[in-house]
Amino acid sequence: MDERQLLKDCLNGNMQAQKRLYELHARKMFGVCLRYASDHSMAEDFLQEGFIRVFTKLGSFKFQGSFEGWIRRIMVNTSLEMLRKNDVLRYSVELDASIQVSDEETPVNEVIDPNVLLHLLQEMPTGFRTVFNLFAVEDLSHKEIAQMLNISEGTSKSQYARARAWLQKRLTENRNRS
Repeated sequence: MDERQLLKDCLNGNMQAQKRLYELHARKMFGVCLRYASDHSMAEDFLQEGFIRVFTKLGSFKFQGSFEGWIRRIMVNTSLEMLRKNDVLRYSVELDASIQVSDEETPVNEVIDPNVLLHLLQEMPTGFRTVFNLFAVEDLSHKEIAQMLNISEGTSKSQYARARAWLQKRLTENRNRS
């Protein structure tokens, strides 16, 4: 069955088609939600709410661009909205000029276990994690992030810098333990 027909069947209320659509995309979208969540339970909540929105808004998909990209955007926006409800950036502040953040990168030839990286992302403070994902993974600008999260551009930049420093420190600690 092609994607267009599957979506039409979903719009017509076909429960089997809806189940199939969920099964096709849930695993990958759970990975997206995990990057924004602090644990599996929170990611499951994001995923569930995201798919409710996918099925609610399915009629607005115009078959322009990839359907997977459309779902991904809904999952990211749902995750952000649920995080905003808890005011995740209320304690965020812009970097003072006196605070130095390392600009060292993890060596390019170093292979980082994806499970270790995901675990570290989930341990990262929520504000750091949110901005880090939006900038480094979703490829949004600090201006776009600031608008999305209702923060200043400087706060977005400082959260990203702090997230990188936090992640680098944890990666170094893990490397030294190994």
